[in-house]
Amino acid sequence: MKAIRRFTVRPVLPDPLRPLSDLARNLRWSWHTDTRELFQSIDPDGWHASAEDPVRLLGTVSAERLAALAQDRRFLRRLQAVADDLADYLGGRRWYQNQQNRQGTEPPTAIAYFSPEFGVTAALPQYSGGLGILAGDHLKAASDLGVPLIGVGLLYRHGYFRQSLSRDGWQQEHYPVLDPNELPVSLLREADGTPCRISLALPGGRSLHANIWQAHVGRVPLLMLDSDVEENGPGERDVTDRLYGGGSEHRLLQEMLLGIGGVRAVRSYCRLTHHPEPEVFHTNEGHAGFLGLERIRELGTQGLDFDSALESVRAGTLFTTHTPVPAGIDRFDRELVARHFGHDGELPGVDVERVLALGMETYPGGEPNLFNMAVMGLRLAQRANGVSTLHGSVSRGMFAGLWPGFDPDEVPITSVTNGVHAPTWVAPEVVRLGAQQIGAGRTEDALSVGGSPRWDAVADIGDAEIWDLRRTLRENLVHEVRGRLRASWLQRGAVDAELGWIDGVLDPDVLTIGFARRVPSYKRLTLMLRDRDRLMELLLHPERPIQIVVAGKAHPADDGGKRLVQELVRFADDPRVRHRIVFLPDYGMRMAQKLYPGCDVWLNNPLRPLEACGTSGMKAALNGCLNLSVLDGWWDEWFEPDFGWAIPTADGAAADEDRRDDLEANALYELIEQRVAPRFYEKGRAQLPDRWIQMVRQTLVTLGPKVLAGRMVREYVERLYAPAALAHRALGPSTARELAAWKSRVRAAWPGVAVDHVEAVAATAVNGTAELGSTLSLRVRAGLGDLGPEDVEVQAVAGRVDSEDRITGAQTFPLKPASGPDLEGRWTYEGPLALDRTGPYGYTVRVLPAHRLLASGADLGLVALPTEATGEGAGVLMR
Repeated sequence: MKAIRRFTVRPVLPDPLRPLSDLARNLRWSWHTDTRELFQSIDPDGWHASAEDPVRLLGTVSAERLAALAQDRRFLRRLQAVADDLADYLGGRRWYQNQQNRQGTEPPTAIAYFSPEFGVTAALPQYSGGLGILAGDHLKAASDLGVPLIGVGLLYRHGYFRQSLSRDGWQQEHYPVLDPNELPVSLLREADGTPCRISLALPGGRSLHANIWQAHVGRVPLLMLDSDVEENGPGERDVTDRLYGGGSEHRLLQEMLLGIGGVRAVRSYCRLTHHPEPEVFHTNEGHAGFLGLERIRELGTQGLDFDSALESVRAGTLFTTHTPVPAGIDRFDRELVARHFGHDGELPGVDVERVLALGMETYPGGEPNLFNMAVMGLRLAQRANGVSTLHGSVSRGMFAGLWPGFDPDEVPITSVTNGVHAPTWVAPEVVRLGAQQIGAGRTEDALSVGGSPRWDAVADIGDAEIWDLRRTLRENLVHEVRGRLRASWLQRGAVDAELGWIDGVLDPDVLTIGFARRVPSYKRLTLMLRDRDRLMELLLHPERPIQIVVAGKAHPADDGGKRLVQELVRFADDPRVRHRIVFLPDYGMRMAQKLYPGCDVWLNNPLRPLEACGTSGMKAALNGCLNLSVLDGWWDEWFEPDFGWAIPTADGAAADEDRRDDLEANALYELIEQRVAPRFYEKGRAQLPDRWIQMVRQTLVTLGPKVLAGRMVREYVERLYAPAALAHRALGPSTARELAAWKSRVRAAWPGVAVDHVEAVAATAVNGTAELGSTLSLRVRAGLGDLGPEDVEVQAVAGRVDSEDRITGAQTFPLKPASGPDLEGRWTYEGPLALDRTGPYGYTVRVLPAHRLLASGADLGLVALPTEATGEGAGVLMR
């Protein structure tokens, strides 16, 4: 029989055990080993049965066991020590608080960080893949550093799907219902105890209501909106049913709730807790882009017009894109958006045409009837970044249409390379080895804050210790794989009697390669199967065998991805190789925390340059696993032969996709055959693989400090959050009106701006050549129309030129007004141009808008360039 109602019965903890409740409700336990070990000691079997979730564990412990623990002085001493440590962590000064003393300007009092998913712990399954895991690591690193972040997301009642396999290897999806009362979250409540609730207006007089659930991620509050409330109709209740599910309108409502509702949730949270209001709003991918519109509406109620409010909002907004392909961006039909922001929809008082203009693809190559969430995110943010150096370059090219007239290199999208939260992903065995070397406190500091001197101590760890650790981690993985594989086969319909072979799956002394990802086609799950006979030879090599552990989920609507999973599973089911290659279903955080440390090599073979960052390889590297990867994402940035291998790519050389896959698969096989496997099995002194161990050591020493989320968050603070806070403070109501009026005037007058004539004189130039170190004297006449010199900057842009006279590695040199205006309204600008490079060299001149409050000269997307008729000196080349 099914229950007609469900509720949670919580245990009553004896007074001496009350600190357990606070420890269970703060998700710091998910990355704090002492806290996890304390809960495990309460009931080791129950800890495993609860999937290592303290809230679930405490709900199952018997009253007798709790009474015994309340009298156990040793346990109570441990409990008090862990509780005191949490109190010190939450209240003590950390990196960010020390920055406040060192810098001349006050850093942001608070930052709101919006993301559609957060992977903090498997006990709070609100993530699907890399974007969510990155967001969770961002919160945890911010907490470790003391950065005053407020996380904002949605609480999905089904989370992302759970994956299993049919007998023939086809992916099957399951959506278990999540009861918030059984999760490590609590309702945000008003002073009178009633749930704090936010509402959005929907077409037809309907409303979308949502509760606000709060999780404590160390020092960082995470607010999650939940539409499953009784006041909503059935359709509205299901808005937060599942992550990345439903059709266009469903996704639009989710993103409206995340962005608009999220800002309202932040305001309510700050009102109720007296937390400082955020000065900076960080949009992690385009899903939360509507937050800018809500903030414009707020300023409108305070008397600011739309354009002035837009400038104020942009100043304090950061947009991070994680998408290297247009197909990965949410785009909505214009009419759908217009209906939800029309006269009876959301944001009353905000002109729907102004809303639409922010997201429409009104640029060459765009689809003018589509509303693009990333385009809106960029237009609503004064600062933007990609998530690796290569991805920043890809993003500048992908969005260059928003800044016509500028080269992609000048598009104002920078990059901050992702990092991973080491205390979450580094195996306890690795942490203990580090603690033996430099002490527990310094090890914790090295993992959270970083700094190469702390990591240099790895060089002093002995070869035998490193190799014993690597074998222990590999053996742990073997046991984990066998248990998961048996469970998977039982789900597929097998019986124990036919599964005896699983006890021989994998070998703790065999080179182990890991591959675990989402399964879109560009990540090429099955590239390793391109030549199956050759792969079999590698797996079954008599002297240098390899073994491969594979995991990954295809999106429920992606049948192509499911076919790739099935293809891999069927190969792994072959009795000839099933002891050497396995596919593990239901890839998630708990599996990943065993998988990364246990692998010797981490494989990544996407189509370059479609991997924005690829942080799984970073997590593996922190455990001494070597990377074998295409030069994409972060690996393109930091690869060195001392600590890994680069898979050669055929991009550009082979337009045919099949041929490209053949070439790159062949390169992968050759690397494993000729370099990776021989290096692993090659024995040196004391029968240890000396050269392999040295690569492990180099991975930890060199990559360790770079791949940390602590390094990433410090970069966000110093390069983006702090400047955004300064810009936000500079844009008070009167200044915002001034900037908006100036921009309006400049846009209206820009058609009258032109470069009329350019002259250049080089004292030593002869027949189009000039000597290194000489100087060109430039003289430019420019028409400014209704603008004055104070509104513009005239620049010379110079550098080497290619065979088509395109300037590369450009440098800019400001020119100064010398006279004007003449009778025709033209101004004369002059300045020197130093010739500091040899070879083919060229220059041009341009006019840009200039204002003290602009973040960059490209901010308005306006530029005036010379025409072919401007004059003989324009763009002269010196060869």
